[in-house]
Amino acid sequence: MAPTPAPLRTERLVLRPVRARDLPAVTRLWTDPEVRRHLGGPVIDSVVRIRQRRIVGAPGFHAVERTVDGVVLGLVTVAPGARDGETEVSYQFLPEHWGRGYAREAVAAAVERALGDAPSVVAVTQEANTPSRRLLEAVGMTHTDSFVEWEAQQVLYRRRRA
Repeated sequence: MAPTPAPLRTERLVLRPVRARDLPAVTRLWTDPEVRRHLGGPVIDSVVRIRQRRIVGAPGFHAVERTVDGVVLGLVTVAPGARDGETEVSYQFLPEHWGRGYAREAVAAAVERALGDAPSVVAVTQEANTPSRRLLEAVGMTHTDSFVEWEAQQVLYRRRRA
């Protein structure tokens, strides 16, 4: 088992392993209809309970904490080899923290770190999720593929190591 990487710090945030005390915020990410609009809808209770048992300290799952007050804003996941052998980055943030640049700051840092170990990083979002697409473009990712998955049109973005 690989050692857990050090927390990743940005100007306003720290990305760190998920702790038990983060479960209320993380559970909201899985069950909030607005968060889940482009992610297949809210996760059912039985799956939430399984996820709650597995996510604390799990490799690749990062709670995004605002450094000024310790509030958990969202979750960024980095999964090496997840999509056709490429490292995949995904993210979810609570609606009350949207529009403040937190997601862009966190995802940019996660992509940069991942590119230290991987030749490329990918991210997938629904074609209809314009804010997510703008975020991926803002962190230097390029739309490289479109396909249907989970009964919805998806777009794949990629960034290669410079």
